[in-house]
Amino acid sequence: MSDSSPLVSLTWTDHVTGRRGHLVIDRLVRGVCSGGLRMREGCTLDEVAGLARGMTMKEALHYDPEGRYVPLGGAKGGIDCDPTSPEAYGVLVRYLRAMRPYIEHMWTTGEDLGLNQDLIDAAATEAGLVSTVQAVYPLLDDETAARRRLADAFALDVDGIGLDELVGGCGVAESVLTALERAGVPHEGARVSVQGFGTMGGATARFLSRAGLRIVAVADVKGTIAHPGGLDVEALLTARDSFGTVDRAALRPGDLELPGDAWLSADAEVLVPAAVSYAVDSANQSVIRARWIAEAANMPVLPEAEELLRARGVTVLPDVVVNSGTNAWWWWTLFGDIGADADEALDHTRRSMCALVDRMLARAEADGTTPRAAAHAIVADRLPRIAERFGPYDRWKGC
Repeated sequence: MSDSSPLVSLTWTDHVTGRRGHLVIDRLVRGVCSGGLRMREGCTLDEVAGLARGMTMKEALHYDPEGRYVPLGGAKGGIDCDPTSPEAYGVLVRYLRAMRPYIEHMWTTGEDLGLNQDLIDAAATEAGLVSTVQAVYPLLDDETAARRRLADAFALDVDGIGLDELVGGCGVAESVLTALERAGVPHEGARVSVQGFGTMGGATARFLSRAGLRIVAVADVKGTIAHPGGLDVEALLTARDSFGTVDRAALRPGDLELPGDAWLSADAEVLVPAAVSYAVDSANQSVIRARWIAEAANMPVLPEAEELLRARGVTVLPDVVVNSGTNAWWWWTLFGDIGADADEALDHTRRSMCALVDRMLARAEADGTTPRAAAHAIVADRLPRIAERFGPYDRWKGC
């Protein structure tokens, strides 16, 4: 990469608690960027910068010259605070108030690790913001219709889970299914272990279970729940709290309660890290028995671990592709490529993710490289077309 420095990188300190928050704007397209806001104890500026770079890639990967969706630049926000702390909401409100000029004019944001959209929306209102995506409104043909369409889409519920949660998991599941199909592995009975049972992990487990796969392990903050014959995913979804923690009273006879890291060594074909960054390192990768790792979380597999896994025949399906469905759905809906309809949204997500993952894996095979390197190559192919249509990236660093 020619220029790895972001356009904007800043750290804010809360005057009430001393907690710190970060914002990194990697690049802008037509003056606007996109990337969620996370909250977790220990969140760092370097972590946020890596996530912002990934968002620039995600935007480019879903560019469709025939679509209405305008790809944006990449950004990310992060707050160093435990989201379950009593002081967390106040910190969130003050962070958004401090970042108000960026949100109003260039940074569109939404839920990420530790925060859900309802909470962010409530805090944004208290901070005096019209919306957390208001910076994109000038790019819309009909702002009123677009905002109504997105609000209607967020109000949709499918079997007890909001559509905004489901689209991300649908994209992860489609990534896994596409990889299995290319390898000639039947869906029926294929085993999956999931780390994290919140927004992304829970929805992924639902879609994979309904596709015939067996979810044999699920990890949350209390530990790992496992059953070699497959867990009752719907019962676990009903028994989880807003942070993805499962009430153990809902477990069936035969369901096992194991240590928190037991999901890594589960006897499964697929691992889905859907919780925290840096979950798989050069030490713990040695216990992994799966053939595929689908990165539902952002940056869960460290680079050195990925190299060691590749040498052992384990394929890492990268986060910039696998978990890009939620971000794309926001913009498909807002720009009008799809309506506020659950079936249309999920069908569009499946088609887009299947095509993208298939292209990535085919490119990796042809080039003799990793899926992550292939995703970077696809981005590099698309940049000239995006720049030709929308103008050059503001300080775009290239690939």
